Amino acid sequence: MSLGFENSGYQILAAFDNWLPAIEVYKRNLQHDIFELDLSDVTASVLKIEPLKPDLIIGGPPCQEFSISGKRSEGGKAQLTLCFAGIVSSVLPKFFVMENVYNIEKSKTIHEARRILENAGYEFSSVVVDASYIGVPQMRKRYFLIGAPKGSGIASLTVEAIVAGQSVNRTTIHDYFGADLDLEFYYAHPRSYQRRAVFSVNEPSATIRRVNRPIPENYKRHPADKSDINSSVRPLTFMERAQVQTFPRNYEFLGSKTNIETMIANAVPVKLAEYIAKKLMETQYLVK
Repeated sequence: MSLGFENSGYQILAAFDNWLPAIEVYKRNLQHDIFELDLSDVTASVLKIEPLKPDLIIGGPPCQEFSISGKRSEGGKAQLTLCFAGIVSSVLPKFFVMENVYNIEKSKTIHEARRILENAGYEFSSVVVDASYIGVPQMRKRYFLIGAPKGSGIASLTVEAIVAGQSVNRTTIHDYFGADLDLEFYYAHPRSYQRRAVFSVNEPSATIRRVNRPIPENYKRHPADKSDINSSVRPLTFMERAQVQTFPRNYEFLGSKTNIETMIANAVPVKLAEYIAKKLMETQYLVK
C-alpha cells in the first residue's frame, strides 16, 4: 500500500515488515526506509514507530486465516489484526487505514480490533471495494477499515466518497493493457478443476493468486472456459501478473519464483491503494 499512498501525495516516513525477501524488493523500488520488525511484538513496534510521530498508519495484517481460500480459522496470523489495533491505539496517529480480505467482517477478531480502536478515541467506517470498479483489471474484493478522530466525521465521509467514486463498469485486461498484451485468451491455474481456467482479455482477471503453473498436458476444457487450449493460450508471466496488480512496468522483483509470485499475489493493487488514499486526503481537506 505504501506505493499507492505515496503516489497520492502522502509522505511515507518508514515501512515495517518481517519477511526479508519482501524487504529487499521494497528497498530496490522505494526510497524511504523499511525496517525488519516483528509486528506481533506490540511493545517493540510502538517503541520503533512512536518517535516518527506519524499522522497516518496504514497496514494489511496477514489475511490467510480469514480468506475464503484458506481454512477459515482465526489463529496466529489473525491475531496480527489485534496487534495492528494495539499499535495504532498506542501510537495514536490522527488516522489509520487497515486493509484485509472482505470476509474478515464475519470474524470475531475484527470486532475485538474495533473495540480496541474505539476505546482509544477513534471513529471508523468500513467498506468492501471490488478493485475492478476503480480502474484495476482484476476482480479483487478488499476490506478497508478507516479510522479518524471521534466526532470528526472523516471516516464515514471518506467511505461515502469511496463508494460514490466507483465506476459502473468493470475494468478489463484489454482496457488496461490495450495492444501491449499479445494474446486474446490466457490460462490461470484454478483452485480446483471444477472451476474454469481459460479467461478472455475482454473481462477482468480473476483474483491473482500465488499459484502460477504451466498448462497441464492432460487439461480438459471446462464448460465455462473462454477458449480451447491451443498454441496461442498461455499463462501470464509474473510481470504481466504484477501489472494486473497495477505495479508499474519498471518495478523490480528479486528472489525465487515462489517468493516473487507470493509478493505479487499478496499485494494490494497499487491503483486501489491510490484510490483509497486520494479519497481520504480529499475528505481531510474538505472537513478542514
